[in-house]
Amino acid sequence: MNNRLDTLTALIRLIEDPDLQVFNHVKNELLLIGDKALPALESAWQKNNFGDEFQSRIQSIIEEIHRSALKNELIQWIKSEEKDLLLGSIIVSKHHDTYLEDALVQQTIQMLRRDIWLEFNDYQTSFEQIKIFNRIFFGVYQFQCLNKIRYNPDEIDISKVLETKKGAPLTIGLIYSIIAQSLDLPVYGVNLPNSFVLAFMDYNQSNVIINQQNDFGVLFYINPKSHGEILDAREIDAFLSGRNLNPDRSHFEPCSNSTLIKRMIEDMILSFYHVGNEQKALDLNELINSI
Repeated sequence: MNNRLDTLTALIRLIEDPDLQVFNHVKNELLLIGDKALPALESAWQKNNFGDEFQSRIQSIIEEIHRSALKNELIQWIKSEEKDLLLGSIIVSKHHDTYLEDALVQQTIQMLRRDIWLEFNDYQTSFEQIKIFNRIFFGVYQFQCLNKIRYNPDEIDISKVLETKKGAPLTIGLIYSIIAQSLDLPVYGVNLPNSFVLAFMDYNQSNVIINQQNDFGVLFYINPKSHGEILDAREIDAFLSGRNLNPDRSHFEPCSNSTLIKRMIEDMILSFYHVGNEQKALDLNELINSI
């Protein structure tokens, strides 16, 4: 442990070496050490005032290590069987907020889950449970989908949206779906073009009981932009027709978590371009090919 710390200290001191060849060697060594070097690098960045050149160089190294670590996290998420939606959302959001606290996000989700769960009982229908869910999620907690052409990164970032209760429909919908699934409600995202709705799956064959036809195994749809308004397939079809889009099964059926996270990355890229942060947009563009 001490040897590694001594090595890091020696490398950090060489960051401001005027010889570019020496600096490049030091940088490569630090990148090889990876995220284990971050505490020492961040401490030196905050406490040592070795001039603008040092600050610029150490900041670029820290950012590159963070980018590499997040890319590896996303690759591992893609390889995982579960592809946990909350974890995927956190990984994408960390490209905006590097120091996002996973535990705080999970704690907030659990608090929301508990407050909704306390209102549930075994005798409620699916419609009644969603009505209760909407009352607490949109009414008590006042989550709100912003209706904008372009969003800023705070409105995509799951941690910021949980904090402000306002955000892009996709992120609000992801939060809704994550909490619903944790309550054993079969609520999944539907990847509508330029919009986003949720599907409550008909796993109990309720459509037969209520004499309702749905060719996609969906009991009803939920529109997060309208405070959880319940829709049916005809309204989805009308939405598509109104935008001169040809209906496709993917517009009515839940999509995979990989598709949702890819769309979140695409939305985050657009948000970075919107606020003029082209470098972060380019960094995220590289991840699209990983999914």
